[in-house]
Amino acid sequence: MIILAGVNSLKRDILKHELVPEHVILSETEIKKILKDTDFKREQLPKIKKDDPVVKEIDANVGDILQITRNSETAGTFLTYRIVDD
Repeated sequence: MIILAGVNSLKRDILKHELVPEHVILSETEIKKILKDTDFKREQLPKIKKDDPVVKEIDANVGDILQITRNSETAGTFLTYRIVDD
């Protein structure tokens, strides 16, 4: 007899996977400071698709800016920014 587990029992929290860096939705105040400090414009930021699994998981919307924190043995902590796009 074969018993199949339901799809929900197989679902994992992708945010806890060791290869997925931390993603945070920035507030408007944080965005203004970062854009000022980096001398970038919102439209110059790299894009991340609204259907990206992490974007969906954190409930980000089109136009939100995400701060992505990556940890590297050689570079230490590296921050990058992405704007959610269609």
